[in-house]
Amino acid sequence: MHVTVNFDRCASSGTCVQLVPDVFEIRDDGYLYLLIEEPDDARWDDLQEAADSCPTEAISISDG
Repeated sequence: MHVTVNFDRCASSGTCVQLVPDVFEIRDDGYLYLLIEEPDDARWDDLQEAADSCPTEAISISDG
């Protein structure tokens, strides 16, 4: 599984960080950081929820 964030669209709202804090992080500079681009498949449901909850639709998930 591969996670991509369109940082041009990202508003750093933090919803994804609340849902999957080991994959996403907002640092002191206020920007979102993607910590793991290829998490294991066991995280699929959590990451899909984060992508679906993103208010700017900046998160995409793909197989491989």
